[in-house]
This record gives sequence, structure tokens and C-alpha cells, in this order.
Amino acid sequence: MSALSVSTVIVSRERPESLTRCLTGVDGLDHTQFEVVVVACPAGCAALRAAGFAERVKLIEFDEANISAARNLGVAQAAGAVVTFIDDDAVPEPTWLTRLTAPFGAADVAAAGGYVRGRNGISFQWTARQVDRCGRQRPFPVEGMASVVATPDPGHAIRTEGTNMAVRRDVLAALGGFDPGFRFYLDETDVNLRLVKAGCKTVIVPLAQVYHAYAASARRKQNRAVTDLSEIGASMAYFLRKHCPADGRAERLNEMMRNQQMRVFDQLRARLLTKSDVGPLIAGLKRGVEAGMNRPIAGLAPLDAPARGFLPFLPRRSGGTVLAGRIWQAPRLRREAAKRAAAGENVSLFLFEPSPRYHRLRFTDDGYWEQVGGLYGRSARDGALFQPVGFARRLAREVDRIASVRGLSGQEESKTTQ
Repeated sequence: MSALSVSTVIVSRERPESLTRCLTGVDGLDHTQFEVVVVACPAGCAALRAAGFAERVKLIEFDEANISAARNLGVAQAAGAVVTFIDDDAVPEPTWLTRLTAPFGAADVAAAGGYVRGRNGISFQWTARQVDRCGRQRPFPVEGMASVVATPDPGHAIRTEGTNMAVRRDVLAALGGFDPGFRFYLDETDVNLRLVKAGCKTVIVPLAQVYHAYAASARRKQNRAVTDLSEIGASMAYFLRKHCPADGRAERLNEMMRNQQMRVFDQLRARLLTKSDVGPLIAGLKRGVEAGMNRPIAGLAPLDAPARGFLPFLPRRSGGTVLAGRIWQAPRLRREAAKRAAAGENVSLFLFEPSPRYHRLRFTDDGYWEQVGGLYGRSARDGALFQPVGFARRLAREVDRIASVRGLSGQEESKTTQ
């Protein structure tokens, strides 16, 4: 485990429930030396005060729709040697911070990124990727789950996600932090390219995992239906002006426009959008591109040292407890899981039904992990569709699958009802 002090920055806007759930997850981390800096809108700040988190974090009220500016405010108050980032609609696995920051024990490591699981809680939304100066991404090959110092292809950078990344504070501060010209989208990619230009090393940490709920926002609904494409267009145009060779900008911009239009029509066919939504979305995308073409590219001044000292967060949950039972026992087991979580345990609840139903995982508002699915169904989406197995063996298989990220050693307390 890294002995360096760590600051975790969380930016939140108009998602107070998600922010509270994220902090509840952070309360179960196994790291011993970290602080939390939250940059949130008034509703988010009020939610943290109501939930009792406000005195335990550095809380900064900020009510502008600019994630880069918000993150810079967080970094400015971060007193840790390493700054990590997680989104308000994500929840970290208990081992996340320890694993993500472990590579910084090597002095030449400047950044790290982990893996992100998607809405079903099991499949990966993002793993290892690299990105070129025109913003085109492709997978970066990583075998197994061991951490690796990643050397991207020429003209590329290792792509880290803002919901699961870490950077040495002095390196990020010297770079000027995040570019406020990226109000949303490609903000992390811009940092990635500047890091590689500065000769910095990035480590990919597959076992540093977070669950990303992909909550609704000003740009999308809960079902992922897009509601606004303007800032995507603006950020891409701004990005291309800043990084892409001049002779490749027009082609890449047209490619992005086609991709976003296809996204809209795919959602129309899926009945996530109506015909009346299409015109305004495409018009917004075009307005965004025009805005990004005219957005000033300013130099980034180094960030100052933090004015406040380190504020230890001190998580209140630890250890590992496994509860399991049949789906009809869910009400009782959920009450017990909530009670144990409130008492300071990291609880994993498994509920099986006699079917081949796919499994889903979520982190509840009561502070425990819950996996629900068919006894014969698959959890990992590359597994067999039908898995004939008994209750005890299926439970052991699922616990083993998540043990390394959940912090389960095989010696944790377990209560099973069949």
C-alpha cells in the first residue's frame, strides 16, 4: 500500500442523492491516509450537511456547469501528494483507493487509471484504452489483472477516466490542472495528452475498480436518452484546435458529427427519443461546434499550493461480511445488511432466484453491496447462459469473483440462508 497521502476530489452538480451515495461508498474504503474534497452545487452541499459528511470533507460550493473549473477548485484545496478523482454517480470498491495509489510508490509514476464497471454493476464500461491527438480511442492491450506501466503507441496517450484516475498533485499543478475550455467531455483526455507530452508515466491498475451508475444529468436522462449535444460538439471542436494536426481536423470533426447523428437515430429507433427531439439535438450539436471553434485557448497557469492542511477522512466501515439467501428472503436479509452496514461493516448481499436470469449489482443507499440474479444465470457477461449449479457452490463462485476488489479474504464473516 502506498504511504503517500491522498486527496480524493468529487465534483457534483444537481445530483445530491448520487453524491451522498458516493460518499457512503467512500466511507467503506480500506485506505488509511486520505482526505476528500467535494466541489458541489448548493443542493449537493445541503445533502452532505444533512447526511453528516460536511465536517469530514473539504466542501466547496460551486454552481457553474464547468467540470474542469470545478476540478481545479478541488485540486487547489487538495493537500495530498496524490490526487484521485471519482464522479458523483460512481461508487468505489473498498480496495479502490489503495490499489489505485499503490503505483505511486515508484517515484517516476505520474498518473494511474483503473477499470470502470457499468450500469449492471458487473460488465466493464471502460478498461484500458489509448487515444491519439484527434481524440480517436482504441483498446490498449493488458493481459490479466496485474498493474502495468503503459507505453502507448507513438502519437497516443493512455486514456484515463475522470471517474477513476489519479495524478501526482505537483505534476498536475505544474500543468495548470484541467483546462476550463473543456466544460464537459474530453477534459481528462486533454490532461492525458499533456502528461505524455511532458514525458510522464501512467500505470493501468485493473483491480482499482468503481461502479458507475451513469445517472441522469443536464445532458442525458436516466435511460441514457440524450437531451443535449452542444457541449460535446464544443469540446470536440476545442480539442481538435488544441491538439489535432491542422490537416486532420475537418475529417475528424465530420466523423464526430456523423457518430453523434447515428447515436441520435439509434436512440430514435430504440424509442428513447421522439422525432421531435432529433432536430433540436442536431442543431445543438452544430451550435456547440461553432462555439468550440471560437472558444479562446488560454494558457494554463500553475496551481497554487493548498491553503488548508490535510483533513483525514477516516472511513467508518471496514472488514467484510457476506450475507446470502433466496430472493423471497430479501426483505429480512436487506434489513440485516442495512443494520450491519450502519454498525460499520462492509456487507455484500447475494440474492438468488431459481432461474437463468442475468445478475445485476448495485450499491444501496443503506451502504451495502447487493447482487441479485438467477441461481443458474450468468454474472460475468462472457459466461455461459445457463449454469447448472447448487446454491453453496454458486455463492462461493460469486464471492471468489469479486473477492479481490471487495476486500474479501475468505475469512470474512458469512451468514447464508438457503
